[in-house]
Amino acid sequence: MDEALDIDDVRGLTEEEADRRLREEGYNELPTARPRALLAIALDVVKEPMLFLLVASGAIYLAVGDLSEGSMLLGFVFVVLGITFYQERKTERALEALRDLTSPRALVVREGEQRRRRIAGREVVRGDLLILSEGDRVPADAVLLSCDHFSADESLLTGESAPVRKISGNESTEIERPGGNDLPFVYAGTLVVGGLGIARVRATGERTEIGRIGRALREIAPEGTHLQRETGRLVRLLAGLGLLLAAAVVVVYGLTRDDWLNGFLAGITLAMAILPEEFPVILTVFLALGAWRMSQKQVLTRRVPTIETLGAATVLCVDKTGTLTLNRMSVGRLFAGETILDVAPEPFSPSESESLPDAFHELVEFAILAGQRDPLDPIERALKRLGDRTLSQTEHLHDDWVLVREYPLSSGLLAMSHVWRLPGGGDDVVAAKGAPEAIASLCRFDPSRFEALSRRIDAMAEGGMRILGVARARFKRDGHPSDQ
Repeated sequence: MDEALDIDDVRGLTEEEADRRLREEGYNELPTARPRALLAIALDVVKEPMLFLLVASGAIYLAVGDLSEGSMLLGFVFVVLGITFYQERKTERALEALRDLTSPRALVVREGEQRRRRIAGREVVRGDLLILSEGDRVPADAVLLSCDHFSADESLLTGESAPVRKISGNESTEIERPGGNDLPFVYAGTLVVGGLGIARVRATGERTEIGRIGRALREIAPEGTHLQRETGRLVRLLAGLGLLLAAAVVVVYGLTRDDWLNGFLAGITLAMAILPEEFPVILTVFLALGAWRMSQKQVLTRRVPTIETLGAATVLCVDKTGTLTLNRMSVGRLFAGETILDVAPEPFSPSESESLPDAFHELVEFAILAGQRDPLDPIERALKRLGDRTLSQTEHLHDDWVLVREYPLSSGLLAMSHVWRLPGGGDDVVAAKGAPEAIASLCRFDPSRFEALSRRIDAMAEGGMRILGVARARFKRDGHPSDQ
């Protein structure tokens, strides 16, 4: 490991101390608002100005004995309520899934000695000793006491799709905000994509980085949209005008004809003619259609009026990471020999396949061989998806090869290598990938060749691409290289 620190050198909490801290500090869970009751959702919907107008119109129709018109208008109210309930419940399920994501199971050391226990993430407490390995979801904010080629995907917090390297710290290290390489901290909800580590928990629940985000979101009160404000003003104006005219009709009719009952009915009739009860139906249907179309694009809206706000946006500002995208990396360009190929965007359907020129088959083949079979690293996953799309019908995918040895990425050499043994015998095959400069050094490029490669790298880097070098070699069983 990076430090001469083994699990035997650190002590975990006793069960009594862990139970005491759990009672004092609470469970390791994100702060979440209680799900809204059905009655509360219904009241919020009916309080919308246009929906209130619809209810009022339906009630007046029922009051004057027009059951068909009144029933139809009130039926639209129930349709709107149904759409809102559906959206609310669908979003609640998504939020519950997000909370489960940030509270995974954890491997901890308890009882002050090397006694490993797998517990629920919500039971992790401050001071617990975590054992983290590739594929684990970090249950709490912690400081790494020891790690071996450790890297984590922190895109959940920072929006950066590339994993970050970690180093070991010590018990007294003050935890810092996420972002950047070579920090000794891991954060709740992030994913370990490489290496092993031992970490001491510093914060749980709403005291974690992701917990602060949840607490801030809980404290934000929703504001009315521009459409809501405008319709509210329109409803008040029409209601005031209708009541004023209806009152005038009642008074004039009663004074001139001395028939106040018919005058009152005439006033109600005029009010019904003025009130535009179709407005709420039309507006609600359009917003519901917008919410449905957004859900088809994997975007959930908790409140239907949010669709109006999204539709009114004319300029959308995002940072360089593209946080509002699918948050995954993809291969954009290949360079082999003197040939450059721009790769088509990944299809939405994973079953779709495409061809790749022969000159790039070996490049993609050894890029995949230099990674894990079931990768977690975003770059390796992008390479594997490219291989599945373009090499599935070729002999360049090798599920039957045996991994003999792995040389992981290190701070001294920014490249990793895998040694593979072929099932039919013969030479072992080495696949390496990493920083282009490191790969060029492994291949012993002469200065002129390295300079030509650097120009290519600079040209692609100017386009905002993340550059990765790939190399291969063959070794005889006696350990001597046969070719590179």
